[in-house]
Amino acid sequence: MQVLRKWCGLAIAVLCAGYALSASGADGCASRGELDTMYCDSNRDMVADVPTDPKKWRNPSTIVFTYTPVEDPAVYENIFKPFTTYLSQCLNKKVVFYQVQSNAAEIEAMRSGRLHVGGFSTGPTAFAVNLAGAIPFAVKGYANDFQGYNLIVVVKANSPYQKLADLKGKKLAHTSPSSNSGHLAPLALFPKEGLTPDKDYKVVFSGKHDQSVLGVGTGDYDAAAVASDVFHRMGVRGEIKEADYRIIYRSQKFPTSSFAYAHDLEPKLADKMLTCFYEYRFPAEMKKAFDGADRFFPINYQTTWDVVRAVAKGSGQGFDKASYDKETKREAEAAEKAKAAKK
Repeated sequence: MQVLRKWCGLAIAVLCAGYALSASGADGCASRGELDTMYCDSNRDMVADVPTDPKKWRNPSTIVFTYTPVEDPAVYENIFKPFTTYLSQCLNKKVVFYQVQSNAAEIEAMRSGRLHVGGFSTGPTAFAVNLAGAIPFAVKGYANDFQGYNLIVVVKANSPYQKLADLKGKKLAHTSPSSNSGHLAPLALFPKEGLTPDKDYKVVFSGKHDQSVLGVGTGDYDAAAVASDVFHRMGVRGEIKEADYRIIYRSQKFPTSSFAYAHDLEPKLADKMLTCFYEYRFPAEMKKAFDGADRFFPINYQTTWDVVRAVAKGSGQGFDKASYDKETKREAEAAEKAKAAKK
């Protein structure tokens, strides 16, 4: 399992003191790639190395787990309850579900040491790897493959829009700056379909995929770029009627949310955690919630996320701190304008 663990291998602002400490920890690092200065990647597998000093390893008595807030976090706390109960028994440790309200909050929680393992949405996974030392090891999946999803663009079923180019000058919702399907993929893929974000329409961030979908339903947005699996799950749960919407664009397949642990967990604990995840089989309710996926399928970040990194590169975005800060600031400014408009 040690081999598997190695194989599988910010908020808007972070205190300056933290970065000063990170820089001091980078002394002697021969290779870092795109990782933040507080991490090193000596074997060039694109994820942070385990600290060489055992004194820096962590073996907490309580394991903090969360799942990407693509929808209401309370929904996922209930869905994952059978798993967190099992994980507690498997590790012989207390396991708590930590509700996060944004991708930035989730990434910062792992970077600061408050989050030990969790599910990260596709785009934020790369930011979590580079900025928070996350080590992705699994994706929801089946016996022979991992689960994927598509970027889709949804409009009201009775709307006149038939293709992306029809949305020029309209109000199209993105979710958040770090989201793959909700922002980065549209930046890379829409121009070739005749629609360039922030040129042919003004990007509006909704905050979450479900909010984008619901916003289309209420008429707040003419269309929304969202993840196909989230859209389908909303229909299964009865939050929307899929027949009330029409999909006018569907992309290639992307890996769905990853599960990743903090790089500085004690190696024996990390190995045991991987065993617990890989051996678990989803009960009926979890399978229903996750479109038939029944397990945590092992993945390799370097290869599995290659398509995601390629899309980001094509969009002109990076997964470094400068890119993250720029886009997160933009999102915060948009959120403030939205609040002011409602007053």
